[in-house]
Amino acid sequence: MGYLIDKNTVIIAGAVVVRETKGKDEWLLVKQTDSGGWEFCKALVRKGESSVRTAIRVMGEKAGLTTKVLDEAGRIKSSSQVAGRSVVQLTIYYLMLLRSTPREIIGFSDYFWGDYSKAYKKLESKKEKQILSKARELFNDWKKNKKAKFEEDEKAAEILAQLNAE
Repeated sequence: MGYLIDKNTVIIAGAVVVRETKGKDEWLLVKQTDSGGWEFCKALVRKGESSVRTAIRVMGEKAGLTTKVLDEAGRIKSSSQVAGRSVVQLTIYYLMLLRSTPREIIGFSDYFWGDYSKAYKKLESKKEKQILSKARELFNDWKKNKKAKFEEDEKAAEILAQLNAE
């Protein structure tokens, strides 16, 4: 069944994957089954495995993607019936940056890469739409900080080069 925090709570890891293509951000959505709707990739956290590790593992195993976790994008708590008893599901979503991709993603019934507005419209869950909004906000902040750090590192390298030349 997956890792239980307690006998009535199961943890699920969700992957909100983004890639930068030709200066544009694209978000990954999947269909777990032919009859399922568009959603983020999710998997049960195994006993002894962290939710972060689960998100990385499932993207590698099911999607063939190499990703980097940037931040937690949010949590959704819900409940469902398992073997006749009520179980709380805690889904922890992680914003993940695509590092490499195969030609085709085969672990799902279907997959979709699209810009924010197209991805937002395809998502069926209102709560997952909120997760996508938060993930976009986090990603935009990350890009600003990444660029600032890159420029800072470049300036430091220039100063170091000048000092070494003197």
